[in-house]
Amino acid sequence: MGEYFAGAVTDYADGDRKVIDCGEFEVGVFRVGDEFFAWHNRCAHRAGPVCQGRIMKRVIEPVSDDRTTRTLEYDATETNIVCPWHGYEFSIRTGYHQASSRFRLRKAEFTIREGEIYVRT
Repeated sequence: MGEYFAGAVTDYADGDRKVIDCGEFEVGVFRVGDEFFAWHNRCAHRAGPVCQGRIMKRVIEPVSDDRTTRTLEYDATETNIVCPWHGYEFSIRTGYHQASSRFRLRKAEFTIREGEIYVRT
């Protein structure tokens, strides 16, 4: 099991990410507020580079009583990573795709020591 330096905690602002080369794997390290999350850079749908996708709030499409939609809204409490290949959205906090629990990102282990982040594979 290898350990790879992913930068100092202070290198990451809220909403930042870095994709770290970990030998045969790549891992995305994300900061949301004061929390850090790490996921393998492989989409659960078709193995695309998910950690390199757009970071955005979860999209909600409100459906009216007549089953039509006219707008999109965003969930301010949920930040997603969107795979650049097919647009699958995953929670940065949980790794789950909101529409189907069968799609989930693979968690990467990491530790923070003396203000520095290290990813383990």
